[in-house]
Amino acid sequence: MATLRVDPRPTPAERAAEPVEVDEALTVLAATIEDWAATRQAWEFRLREGHASGRANNVEAQLLHADREQTSSLSFRLDRLDAADDTGPELVLRFEERDGIAKLARCDANGLHVELFHILTFT
Repeated sequence: MATLRVDPRPTPAERAAEPVEVDEALTVLAATIEDWAATRQAWEFRLREGHASGRANNVEAQLLHADREQTSSLSFRLDRLDAADDTGPELVLRFEERDGIAKLARCDANGLHVELFHILTFT
């Protein structure tokens, strides 16, 4: 099992940031998002420990976009993400895919775009 370095949850007790064990597939998704956001000044990607301390795959992700007067953010559990596709100009995050229908979050230079009912087409 792989590990990710995540920020601890804010708690009354001081705890050191410790790696969280995650499935290998989650490290690939996190790396895709991190690599895409790292090259864009207006975007920031954060990982933090989820609410169930000590459990595997207990990672919450937050993707932030801040540009002048516009700010947007997307928070989600990393294990709920089905796919992260870096198309170059945009990052496409796919959640809850069932029977060719999914929830999408598209990130680009202009911010965050969310589609709660996206019909996937494969060509």
